[in-house]
Amino acid sequence: MAGSVQKDQQQVLGIIEQQTFHKEESEGNNNNNTTRTLLESDMAPTQGNSIHRSGSRPQLDVSKAEIQGNVEEKYPTILLPNQSDDLSHLALDIGGSLIKLVYFSRHEDQSADDKRKRSLKERLGLSNRRSYPILGGRLHFVKFETRKINECLDFIHSKQLHCGGLESHYSDGVPDQNGIIKATGGGAYKYADLFKERLGVSLDKEDEMDCLVAGANFLLKAIRHEAFTHMEGHKEFVQIEPNDLFPYLLVNIGSGVSMIKVDGDGKFERVSGTNVGGGTYWGLGRLLTKCKSFDELLELSQKGDNRTMDMLVGDIYGGLDYSKIGLSASTIASSFGKTISEKKELEEYRPEDISLSLLRMISYNIGQIAYLNALRFRLKRIFFGGFFIRGHAYTMDTISFAVHFWSNGEAQAMFLRHEGFLGALGAFMSYEKHGLDDLMVHQLVERFPMGAPYTGGKIHGPPLGDLNEKISWMEKFLQKGTEITAPVPMTPPAGTTGLGGFEVPLSKGSTLRSDASALNVGVLHLVPTLEVFPLLADPKLYEPNTIDLSNHSEFEYWLTILSEHLPDLVDKAVASEGGTDDAKRRGDAFARAFSAHLVRLMEEPSAYGKLGLANLLEMREECLREFQFVDAYRSIKQRENEASLAVLPDLLVELDSMDEESKLLTLIEGVLAANIFDWGSRACVDLYHKGTIIEIYRMSRNKMRRPWRVDDFDDFKKRMLGSGDKKKPSHKRALLFVDNSGADIVLGMLPLARELLRRGTEVVLVANSLPALNDVTAMELPDIVAEAAKHCDILRRAAEAGGLLVDAMINTSDSSKENSSSVPLMVVENGCGSPCIDLRQVSSELAAAAKDADLIILEGMGRALHTNLNARFKCDALKLAMVKNQRLAEKLVKGNIYDCICKYEPAS
Repeated sequence: MAGSVQKDQQQVLGIIEQQTFHKEESEGNNNNNTTRTLLESDMAPTQGNSIHRSGSRPQLDVSKAEIQGNVEEKYPTILLPNQSDDLSHLALDIGGSLIKLVYFSRHEDQSADDKRKRSLKERLGLSNRRSYPILGGRLHFVKFETRKINECLDFIHSKQLHCGGLESHYSDGVPDQNGIIKATGGGAYKYADLFKERLGVSLDKEDEMDCLVAGANFLLKAIRHEAFTHMEGHKEFVQIEPNDLFPYLLVNIGSGVSMIKVDGDGKFERVSGTNVGGGTYWGLGRLLTKCKSFDELLELSQKGDNRTMDMLVGDIYGGLDYSKIGLSASTIASSFGKTISEKKELEEYRPEDISLSLLRMISYNIGQIAYLNALRFRLKRIFFGGFFIRGHAYTMDTISFAVHFWSNGEAQAMFLRHEGFLGALGAFMSYEKHGLDDLMVHQLVERFPMGAPYTGGKIHGPPLGDLNEKISWMEKFLQKGTEITAPVPMTPPAGTTGLGGFEVPLSKGSTLRSDASALNVGVLHLVPTLEVFPLLADPKLYEPNTIDLSNHSEFEYWLTILSEHLPDLVDKAVASEGGTDDAKRRGDAFARAFSAHLVRLMEEPSAYGKLGLANLLEMREECLREFQFVDAYRSIKQRENEASLAVLPDLLVELDSMDEESKLLTLIEGVLAANIFDWGSRACVDLYHKGTIIEIYRMSRNKMRRPWRVDDFDDFKKRMLGSGDKKKPSHKRALLFVDNSGADIVLGMLPLARELLRRGTEVVLVANSLPALNDVTAMELPDIVAEAAKHCDILRRAAEAGGLLVDAMINTSDSSKENSSSVPLMVVENGCGSPCIDLRQVSSELAAAAKDADLIILEGMGRALHTNLNARFKCDALKLAMVKNQRLAEKLVKGNIYDCICKYEPAS
C-alpha cells in the first residue's frame, strides 16, 4: 500500500514537471528558473511529502494528491488537498528612521471543486490551465519606527513571518539556522546580528536602488490609481499605461534624497541627489521645536503660519506681485527671512510656524532640484516617494508648486500612495521568481480591513488571535479614541442623527492623524484568476462607476445613505446568526468599525484612493465578513425563494399561452417588476414592511405600463423576433448577469432564460461569488434551478446538459423526454462579492464563458445602473433595471423613483 501511494505521488510529480516545462516552452519564457525551481534535483532535501525549493512559489505538498480526469490525458488536472494555505513571506526595508515591512499571506478561502464546477470547467476549456498552486493571497504593508525595532521583531515573531520566509526551511513553525529574509536599507547591515539572535534568521541584503526602482515599477504598472497629483489641496488620480511609463524620474525622499532616472525594468541610473531631506527636517525641527517624533513635527506644521517666519515677494514689493517675472505676492522670497530683522529669541516664535516654514523650505528645494534634473534629461514625469511625504498636503502642495513654477506648467509632480514601501516591495520581489512580475492590474484588488481607519502601526502587533479578541480590542480602542484622534461614539443631539452614531471630535477634526500615511493603503489581494471581461468594446475607456463620487455633495449623499441603511443591515446580520448574544456583540462591533470607515472618508474622501460607489459597497461587505457575517440575508433569501418557486408553475403556464410578441413583452416586464425586491434600497425596505412579496410583485407588474423611462424594447423585439420576412438567427450564447434572490431570479430572470433556451440559445447565469445583501450567489443557483426544473422540461433538459443537476436531486417523472442535444444552461461566478460589478476584474470562468457569447443581459441597479450603464460591448447588450432611488432617477434619466430602464445596444 505504501509503495502504491509513493508511486502515485511520483506520478503526480512527473505530470507537474511535464506541465511546468511545457508551460515555459509554450509561453516563450526567457527565464526557465521561473518554475523549474519547483523540481530541480539539487533542491533542498524534502521533509515528509513537501517539496522545498529556493524559489518562492508556495511549497508543494503532494500528500494524498489526486489526479482528476483521465491520467492518459496530456495535461490532466491535479488536486493537492493538503497544500498549505497559510504560508507567509516577508521582506524588509530598514531605514534610519523607519522600518517598512511587506509580507504575503496565502488566501484562506479556497472554492470547492465539486462535480458541477469540474463539468463546467471542462465545457469552458478551463480544466487544464494550471498544474501547480497559483500565487493567490494578500500583500500587507506595515511600518515601525526604527528606534522601536524590538516591537517590529515582536510583530514578526507573533505572526511567525520568519518561519514562512520564501528562503526558509522549517518544521513545525521552528526556523533552522539557514532561514533567510530579504532586506534592504542601511539597517539590514546594522541590525543583522539582532535578527539572527532574536529570530534565528539571516538578512539577505539587497541593493537599495535596485529595490526602490523595482518597487516603483511594479506599483505603477500593476496597481490602478497608484499615482496622483496634488495641487492646492486637490488630489487627482492618474492612470498610466504600462507601455507609456518610461522614462521617468524617481525622487526618493528619505533621510537624504536620491534622484533616479528610470528607463525600464532593471534599467536605471542615479543622476543626482541632495543631503537636505527628511532627516534634515526632523533634525532641525527637533532642535528648534523640541518635538519628539517626526509625526509630531508634521502635526505642528498643520497649525502653523509660515508668513510669520518667511519673507514673501509681497513683503518686498509692498504687498504686490512681481508680475514681470511671474512671481505672486505669496511666493516665498526667503525662507526664515523675516527673522533677520526681528529682535526675537527662539522661544518667542511659535513652534507651529517654525515647523511649517522648515517644511516648505525643504520641500520647495527638493521640488526645484527634481525639476532641474528632469529638465536635464527631458523627462516630463516626476514621481516622488519616501516616508518624508507622509501623504501630507502641505508637503505635496509645496513640491508640486515648485515643479509647476520652474517648468512653467510643463512638468507634473506625481506622488505614490505606497510611497514609503518602494524599497520593501522591491526587496520582496527580489525573491527568485515569486510570480509577482506576472500579475496585471486587474489581478490586484485593494481591501481596507477594520483597522484601516485607525492608526496604522499602533495596531499592528501583537496580532489578533481570534474574533473575540478583535471585538475586545475594538471596544477598548473606542474608549480611548479621543486620545488618538479616532472617531468617537457620541449621542447625537435631540432631533439629529450622526453618521452611523459617530461624530468627529471638533477639537481633533483639523489635526493630522498620527501615522496618516498608513491610512492611504490597504491590503492588496492578489487574485491571478481575475481577468478583464473580453467583451468590453474598449477596456481602456471602460469606467464602471456611473456616478462620479469626486463631486463632494454626491460623495456625502451616498455616505449618508450607507449610514442610514446600517441599522437595518445589522438587524439582518444578527438575525442570520440566530440572534445570539455573540451575534449581537459582533453586529455592534461591525457597526462601529464600518461607521469609523465612513467618518474617515467623510473627513478625507480620497483617503483610500479613488473610490466609486461600487468600492464603498464592497467595503461594507468586506467589513461584514471580517466580523464573520458571511451571509447577512441568508434566511430572507431562503423564504423569498420558496415563496417565488411556489407560484412559478402558474407563471410559466400563463407565458406559454401567449403569442410570441406578447410573451417577449411580458418576460421583460416580469424582469423589471421582479427587480423591485432589493434589500439594498431604503424605499424597497419600506415597501417590505407594508405587504407580502407577492402583493408587492403584483403591484409592481401593474405599474409596467409603457413607455418606460428608457424604452428600447421595440429594437430588442426586432432583433429577437425579426420584422416581416427578415428573421435573424437566434443568439449563440447569452450571459445573464442576475441580481437578487427570490422573485427577481425565479419570476424574472429564469423565465427569460427559459425563453432563450427554447429558441436554441445557450444560457449562462452569471452570479456573485460571495454573498452581498440579498443578491443570489453562484453557489445557490443550482438548487434554485433544480427546484424550478421540477416544473419545466425545458429547464430540466438544459440544466442537465449544462451539468447543473449533477449534485441536485430532482423529480424526473418523464425522463423519456430527455434530450441530450438540448442547449445547456450553465452557472458561473463573476469573481466578486459586491452588489456592483467591475468588468475589469471578473473570474476566469466568466471570461472563458464570454468568448462565445453574443448577447449580454445586465439586470438590476448594481450591475446595470450604478455600474455599466454607459459600458459598451462587442456584442448585443440589454440593460434592465427599476430605479429605486429618487436622486439616482433624477441624475441618470431625469425621472422618478420606480421608473424602468430597458436599454438595448446592438454590438459595437
